[in-house]
Amino acid sequence: QVQLVESGGGLVQAGDSLRLSCAASGRTFSTNAMGWFRQAPGKEREFVAAIWWGGRSTYYADSVKGRFTISRDNAKNTVYLQMVSLKPEDTAVYYCAATAPVYSGTYYDARLYVYWGQGTQVTVSS
Repeated sequence: QVQLVESGGGLVQAGDSLRLSCAASGRTFSTNAMGWFRQAPGKEREFVAAIWWGGRSTYYADSVKGRFTISRDNAKNTVYLQMVSLKPEDTAVYYCAATAPVYSGTYYDARLYVYWGQGTQVTVSS
């Protein structure tokens, strides 16, 4: 059974940093694209960042570009989201997602991703 488990969320102050981790189990994810999405209270889930299977191609939402960095360690089946200069508007539940091993689509489209974690809460106070 495929599982994605996020960790690393918490309560921080504006300007602080956090690193989220997403550990995948159940199969090897080295050929999957991985992504992070977030959902704030009362808002729709939105794309944050994605990384293609080789790790060389990364994509970011404009709102986090320059502050967030996505990376992956295929040997550990883990993807990371390093977040710096956090803002109160970054407050949300952050979800890790993975595509199928063979995928085709747009990186920011949630429909591209077939596996999802349960989410980890990130709260940024002002």
